[in-house]
Amino acid sequence: MTETQFHGRRAFQAENDLIRLTVTAEGGHIAEILDKSTGVNPLWLPPWQTAEMTEWTPEKYPIFGNDVESKLLAGIMGHNLCLDLFGPPSEDEGKAGVFAHAEGGLVPYEFEAVPDGFIARCVLEDSQLSFSRELRLEGRRVHVRETVENLSRLGRPIGWTQHVTLGPPFLENGKTEFRVPATQSRAIGETTDFAWPFLPQGESARDLRVFPAESPSSGYTAHLMDPAIDRSYWVGWSPTSNVAIGYVWNREEFPWLGIWEENRGRTHTPWLGRTLTRGMEFGVSPFPETRQQMIERGSLYGVPGYKWIGGKSTLTATYYAAIAPARSIPDSLAEFEGLLQR
Repeated sequence: MTETQFHGRRAFQAENDLIRLTVTAEGGHIAEILDKSTGVNPLWLPPWQTAEMTEWTPEKYPIFGNDVESKLLAGIMGHNLCLDLFGPPSEDEGKAGVFAHAEGGLVPYEFEAVPDGFIARCVLEDSQLSFSRELRLEGRRVHVRETVENLSRLGRPIGWTQHVTLGPPFLENGKTEFRVPATQSRAIGETTDFAWPFLPQGESARDLRVFPAESPSSGYTAHLMDPAIDRSYWVGWSPTSNVAIGYVWNREEFPWLGIWEENRGRTHTPWLGRTLTRGMEFGVSPFPETRQQMIERGSLYGVPGYKWIGGKSTLTATYYAAIAPARSIPDSLAEFEGLLQR
C-alpha cells in the first residue's frame, strides 16, 4: 500500500505487474483500475477539478452549488459507495444536512495495509453504521469484501449500491459496448416494463448494449439480474482502447443493476454540457429514491428493493472488478473470465 496524490486528491494505491488500484482517502471512491499494458483506466474522472469533501463549503466551491448533491459532486470519482441511501434525502433530511447517497461516499476513511491490498474503514454517524471494504489484488482482479455493521439496537431497511461510473477515453459515443444478463427492466418515472436490452423510444427502440451515438441525452433504467444465474455481472468494452472491464457479484446480495447516463445533457455547473458518463450501478435497490419511497415501493417484480439489517448485526457482500486487453466484447462471463487468464 502506498499513500499518494491522485488528481490533486489524497489517495492510497496497490498494484501488481498487471493493474493498479487507487482509492481516495475521503469518500473511499475507487478512482482507478488501470490496465498497465494499455495505460487505460475506464473509471470516470470528472472534467472539473475535484476537492476533498471535508473542505467543501458552498462559499469556497461555488461551482458545485448548494444543494443535496453538492458535497458529493465536489469529490466524486469512479466507483463511489451509496450507503445507507441510494438516491436523495427527503426534504426534511436535506434541511438537516443529509446529502445524496448518504455518508458512505463522503466521509474520511482509515486505511490498513494487508497482503496484496488494503482495508478501508469508516463510521457513518448519521446512519449508525460502521463500514469496511477489503480490497486485494490477484492478477487482473480486484477482490472486494464489504462489511456493514449496525451500531444501533434497532433493525431497519437500508440502501446499499455500488455506484460504478465509466468515462472517457474508454467511454465513446456510439462505440463502447456492454453485456448484462438482465431480464425485466423499467425506466425511471415510467410504469411500463421492457425486456433487456431494448428500451422503447416512441415507435422504435434503443439498444442499451451500446452507448448512445448522439448527444445530448440522459436517463436511468433499472434492470433485474437474471434469477436463473447465481453470479451476476456486467462487462464493458472499448473498441478504441481494446480493453474490457467488468464487475462480478452474487445475485442474492445485489439483485439490481441501474444504468445511468449523462451524455452532455446537463448544462449547469459543474457539468456545462461537457460530461460523458455511464453508471453501471449494482445494488439492493432498483431506483435512486428517498428512504420513504424505497420502503413504500417494497419490491419490484417480486424482488425486494432494499436490504434489512438487524439490530447490532452485520451484513457482508463480496464481488470483484477486473480489467484486461480485449479485441472484441466478451459475450459471456466465461469469455470475460477467460481473458483474465491470459
